[in-house]
Amino acid sequence: MRMMLMFDMPSVTPDDKREYRKFRKFLIKEGFIMHQFSVYSKLLLNDTANKSMLERISKNKPKAGNVSLLTITEKQFSRIFYLHKKPDENIASTDRRIVFLGDDPSEI
Repeated sequence: MRMMLMFDMPSVTPDDKREYRKFRKFLIKEGFIMHQFSVYSKLLLNDTANKSMLERISKNKPKAGNVSLLTITEKQFSRIFYLHKKPDENIASTDRRIVFLGDDPSEI
């Protein structure tokens, strides 16, 4: 399953910007991948991992702004349609069981 996280935070004051950087660093540390400036996703193995991640996000949520979460299957995620750019090859967007990221496994 894949957790999609979208957020909209104020960035007017220095404190707002600090909160934004803190939340973004938390997401990256937790293994989220950025798709767009405020859209991130994380691969999760099961519902238990999903619930655990929800708890960690709740504990580290920003003081202001909106954070939206959507959990979808890998099959649904693999159907993303890109209008203006080629898909990012560093992001696993397939519903296959084994996904290799990085070097081509046939060359190893």
